[in-house]
Amino acid sequence: MAHNQNGRMSREEAGRMGGEATARNHDKEFYQEIGRKGGEATADSHDKEFYQEIGEKGGEATAKSHGKEFYQEIGRKGGESRGDDR
Repeated sequence: MAHNQNGRMSREEAGRMGGEATARNHDKEFYQEIGRKGGEATADSHDKEFYQEIGEKGGEATAKSHGKEFYQEIGRKGGESRGDDR
């Protein structure tokens, strides 16, 4: 157990333990519901530019961490999925 200088539980450890307790007490639907509520609250408080900016940042981060093969693979999977839909 991680403790701070005062011999008390660190914030990180307390958060981890709280998260584990929550996971033991709640099911998948609980997490889906709080995720939906969070998404709605975010949508209510942010505009289109916010989503464009975070999408751009995510795309840049993905491009830095993945090579050409990654994009070829997801493109192939997407094409197969679209072909299956037709």
